[in-house]
Amino acid sequence: MNWGQKLNLYLALIRWDRPAGWLLLLWPTLGALWVAAGGFPGWHLLSVFVLGTILMRSAGCCINDVADREFDKHVKRTAQRPVTTGRVSVKEALAVGAVLALLAFVLVLSTNALTIGLSFAALAVTLAYPYAKRFVSMPQAVLGVAFGMGIPMAFAAVRGEVPALAWVLALGNLCWVLAYDTEYAMVDRDDDLRLGMKTSAITLGTWDVPVVMLCYLLFISIWAVALINHAQVAIFVIALLVALGQVAWHFTLIRSRTREGCFKAFRLNHWLGLTVFAGIVVSFAAK
Repeated sequence: MNWGQKLNLYLALIRWDRPAGWLLLLWPTLGALWVAAGGFPGWHLLSVFVLGTILMRSAGCCINDVADREFDKHVKRTAQRPVTTGRVSVKEALAVGAVLALLAFVLVLSTNALTIGLSFAALAVTLAYPYAKRFVSMPQAVLGVAFGMGIPMAFAAVRGEVPALAWVLALGNLCWVLAYDTEYAMVDRDDDLRLGMKTSAITLGTWDVPVVMLCYLLFISIWAVALINHAQVAIFVIALLVALGQVAWHFTLIRSRTREGCFKAFRLNHWLGLTVFAGIVVSFAAK
């Protein structure tokens, strides 16, 4: 196998062709960065958090694929992943993940001590998540914690402290992760039941769609209440109304619980995140 083929396998390993995953991480992190800075945070911090988000999500994919390699071969959607098929060895995948995580850590070193400390907590949750699916009935909550760590880190990097506002935003983001990752879990529910995996889609049963909708509403409500006095009200409210329109669209996609509809809803979530982020950026610019 030549280097070009090997590179393509590594790119497949980190889901380079599927940017929705790191966009879901990026938008709330950047939103928190803008709020913490009261506007544009500067090119240094913007670069650190954009590149760091991409690197850590890619590292997380490596860890996840190693942890799930025996399960993935029995699921149609994941059966052709490089580690599952053996085209990339476990050692290779872990090495790639370690290099990516190390690069992300180098970026964090250019911030401050509090942000560096929080990065270790973020790494710990990232390592724990792939195994939570074996023991926790709602592993999506663990993912929500992992995907929300960028929020307190953003405040720490800008202000040197993590105020209560950061944790409130992280709580709202946790609700959003529960919503979209439950949609994702609904795609594989039959396979996960057969394999004995634990997911929110299985735990919730027929309550899956109502709870997903509730989580969306909680996310938007928490961020609205938390930020209404920080952003330019009219612009931010318009962005949230557009986001609510997208939530209504998601309901039409998942209410029949088809694999295609649920997967499409999941993949569209980065547009919802972009809408909220854009509302924050424009509203702070207007102020």
